[in-house]
Amino acid sequence: MDPVYLFKVAARQADWLSVRQSTVSGNISNVNTPGYKARDVLPFEEVMDKTRLTLAATNARHISIDEAGARTTKVGKGDSWEIVHSGNSVSVEQEMLKASEINRDYSLNTNIVRSFHRMYLMSVKGS
Repeated sequence: MDPVYLFKVAARQADWLSVRQSTVSGNISNVNTPGYKARDVLPFEEVMDKTRLTLAATNARHISIDEAGARTTKVGKGDSWEIVHSGNSVSVEQEMLKASEINRDYSLNTNIVRSFHRMYLMSVKGS
């Protein structure tokens, strides 16, 4: 059975949620900027699919793998509900929905890590 790297995946998702929250807050802060286009980050599933796993080299003769594709910070333009006459595509309602989705995902992430940590401690303590 392969080991489960839940804490690493949870940390990756927390970082992704932080970037997404910054993007959403940037959209909201530019709601009245003429010509501003709403942005969003790639879905977490796509980020994980594009992430290459890196292996630890324990011997100098091991093949080295560069980390060029390990970090994905690409931001794509999201579809907006409406575009106003000034060319701005930010919808406050849509951004608030995204913010609540981010909050929900962060809470779920935290609860899963907390539960896994408790199970880990129980197995170590033997209780």
